[in-house]
Amino acid sequence: MALDDNASVQRVRLALEAHAPGAGSRIIALSDSARTAAEAAAGLGCEVGAIVKSLVFDSGGPGNGRAVMALVAGDRMCDTAALGRALGLEKPPKRASADLVRQATGFAIGGVSPFGHPGPLPMAIDASLQRFALLHAAAGHPHAVFPLTYAELLAWTGGLAVADLAPAS
Repeated sequence: MALDDNASVQRVRLALEAHAPGAGSRIIALSDSARTAAEAAAGLGCEVGAIVKSLVFDSGGPGNGRAVMALVAGDRMCDTAALGRALGLEKPPKRASADLVRQATGFAIGGVSPFGHPGPLPMAIDASLQRFALLHAAAGHPHAVFPLTYAELLAWTGGLAVADLAPAS
């Protein structure tokens, strides 16, 4: 699948290049959807846990959406209470609406990249991702991903590593 003309993928490519010259060429177009961690892992032939889920939550009250992000291993679930504590929120955030996800990140659900957003987002990163030598994250489209290391994920997002963000089940 050709994604060279997709504006969201191009935004991720530019963000990758800003972090490391040549990194924009890392984007991989998958023939099948990578909307879920399981789909992405199947398309890449890697463990589900090596897929970085970019999850957006709403930390505001009704009608007062404030987005925060959790980057979580594909084989784990985000503990919203731990996310709230890590980001200094008064209460655990709730799952964001599709509109808030698009507004805050510039991406549609199923292709949300960890970076390349219109503005900064408070962000926590699942420390269990360091189990994997190589991770893969969404590149702005349900058929696009890119590889990166845990160290790159931390450095390029500026997110806070949180040990209890996504405990093993």
